[in-house]
Amino acid sequence: MTTSAHKFSEEEQAGVYKAIYQRRDMRHFIKQPVDAAVLDKLLHAAHAAPSVGMMQPWRFIRITDPELRIALHQLVEQERVQTAKALGEREQEFMRLKVEGMLECGELLVAGLMDRREEYQFGRRTLPEMDLASVACAIQNIWLAARAEGLGVGWVSLFEPQAVATLLAMPEGSKPVAILCVGHVDHFYDEPMLQQEGWINAGDIDNVLMENQWDSASAEQSHQRKRSS
Repeated sequence: MTTSAHKFSEEEQAGVYKAIYQRRDMRHFIKQPVDAAVLDKLLHAAHAAPSVGMMQPWRFIRITDPELRIALHQLVEQERVQTAKALGEREQEFMRLKVEGMLECGELLVAGLMDRREEYQFGRRTLPEMDLASVACAIQNIWLAARAEGLGVGWVSLFEPQAVATLLAMPEGSKPVAILCVGHVDHFYDEPMLQQEGWINAGDIDNVLMENQWDSASAEQSHQRKRSS
């Protein structure tokens, strides 16, 4: 077997994979502060993420005002109700799910896209959405670093972007992408919460892995799984 001279030690590799596979989208938090030094480490991990053309389009707003946290929560609650209505026959089932932990988590962050992104063309001329992909990489870095520190992270996307942007005085052209709940937890879910609650089951790698060309059969199996959940 060919190995790379640059690989981590087995112990270091195990830590990386453990963080990946034990990361969970958390919705249940303990009302306990996050150590400032640990939060700083998480934000620096986010800022070390890859980004198209090195544009680093991520912007993070730390919410420390309790009234502002409540206002954000109210915006999320409004969208939760609208999402439930849009789900039709699954409305009541959805309303029983705990979809965020904004009032309990130790830290609340809003991750957004910078303004004036159109000035950056490197890697974005035909794929302008690569700036969003870059922000997602930064969020994933926070998630994995937090898991390594024993903290949970929950990604909340139930909000109307313009309402959040207005509330946070974000400049024209910027856009909120995620509300991130960060904090201490009693335990990490054994499996993804939505799967644990019977909302949907995770798919198999074989249904998303293709070779040389698009495999319609695999794609259809993935669609069928989502429709039947």
